This record gives sequence, structure tokens and C-alpha cells, in this order.
Amino acid sequence: MLNYLKWAGTALTIGGALATALHQDPLNILLFNLGTVIWLAASIQMRDRALIAVNAGLLIIYVFGAILRL
Repeated sequence: MLNYLKWAGTALTIGGALATALHQDPLNILLFNLGTVIWLAASIQMRDRALIAVNAGLLIIYVFGAILRL
């Protein structure tokens, strides 16, 4: 299960980067947020503090950006 979470989070994050490169707003924000939430869940399951910190920080930044777009 954990391996599937990590790959799903990775695919969504790469999709978010691709959507950003193609100027696909707000799809990029949605994909980045979903990928980050999934990676945060996987990081918590792995008890990997560095990954938890990175993904929690990214989620805060992405949510802040999404709020600014409203």
C-alpha cells in the first residue's frame, strides 16, 4: 500500500509540474496539492521527518497560493 501511495504522489506531482509548464491553471495547483497530500501521508507512515517537513512545507505554500488565486 505504501509503495502505491508513493508512486501516486509522484505521478501527481510530476503532473503538477507539467501542468505548470503548460500554463494549465488551476489544474497545476490541484495536482500539486493532491500529490503533496499523498506524499505527506506516505511520509507520516514511514515516520520520515525530513519528508514530512518537506511535504508539510510544500502543502502550506501551495494552499497559500491557492487562497491568493481566489
